[in-house]
Amino acid sequence: MTAQLFFAPCPRGLEAVLADELARFGAMTIRPRQGGVAFQGDWSVCYRANLESRVASRILWQVAHQYYHNEADIYHITHALPWQKWFVPDLSIRVDLAAIRSPLRSLDFATLRIKDAVCDAFRRTCGYRPNVDTVDPGIRIHGFLDAQMFTLYLDTSGEALFKRGLRKSTGEAPIRENLAAGILYLAGWQPGIPLLDPMCGSGTFLLEAAQMACCIAPGAGRTFAFERLSLFDAALWKRTQQIAQAQQLPLTPQPIFGSDLYGSALIHAHNNLVAAGLENVVSLKQANILEITAPAPNGIIVTNPPYGERIGDQHELAQLYPKLGDTLKKKFSGWKAYIFTADPALPKSIRLTATRRIPLFNGALECRLFEYKMVAGSMRKDKTKAKDTM
Repeated sequence: MTAQLFFAPCPRGLEAVLADELARFGAMTIRPRQGGVAFQGDWSVCYRANLESRVASRILWQVAHQYYHNEADIYHITHALPWQKWFVPDLSIRVDLAAIRSPLRSLDFATLRIKDAVCDAFRRTCGYRPNVDTVDPGIRIHGFLDAQMFTLYLDTSGEALFKRGLRKSTGEAPIRENLAAGILYLAGWQPGIPLLDPMCGSGTFLLEAAQMACCIAPGAGRTFAFERLSLFDAALWKRTQQIAQAQQLPLTPQPIFGSDLYGSALIHAHNNLVAAGLENVVSLKQANILEITAPAPNGIIVTNPPYGERIGDQHELAQLYPKLGDTLKKKFSGWKAYIFTADPALPKSIRLTATRRIPLFNGALECRLFEYKMVAGSMRKDKTKAKDTM
């Protein structure tokens, strides 16, 4: 099969993680960029990336990449494409356009010219045009402008890939599923390693970890836009699904633990696990993080603690963070803790020395992932012992 050009957007900060994932799917010429990864591959790679990627937000198929000067160029480039070969005009469309350093004055007008060009091309070749549906379109068209180049994509995913179709119930400020999966990768967590989210909320980290532990493809329960394209290969897609399904493991208990102070949050987490059929894989309990004990001699803590925007009480947070640091030091020796937060006060208030600080974005919200290695005694004592033995 002929290699095609694709671009997979992802949460900023996870580009390297996504590049590694795409390589496992057979992608070639992988080029991480800010906010995503460009790659080449045949349609089997596209199908597999949609079905199995835990980090990508979408898989976009590149159909044009040309120089432009004005809106007329954008119209002509778009109009010249063989749209009638890719999908039928009975499908509704939506056009989205983003730009960096584009000389054009109005992105809205440029977006309109793309839409007009697609509709005019269908009128010329088919006699009628697709309708526009900005809420639930059959086909999504994405454009991108920089200072000189106009790139046009067909979205092979449809709904964003982080919409797994699993989370039925949400608490306050949930993080996106692909961001949660990326954080688990950054933390070095692998199935079999004890994992604890002591402030689990609606259970996003737990759901992602349970799917990973049971080798469940994140897209197994949903459909994709590529199934509506005229060049869709139903036999190839069926084989791709069968291979992924054959890799699934029994839904048996795993050392994945979640707790939360609030019973309402645990209800959300339990409902989501039940809806996904994963309630037996994860252990849940209601508990105060300051009072729990480690469920294993070592493991990984991954959590997204509440912050001012979520609970609205800075005084309460000022008291929580130092106590959280003390609890981790006293009760989780031998563990690594990964705390994801948008609260700039946490690093100083928690009174622990971070061994890594990774910038990440939850949507447009700039955040940090802090790594803390919990060792017996203080870090300073360990360094002194190391010097004494030299």
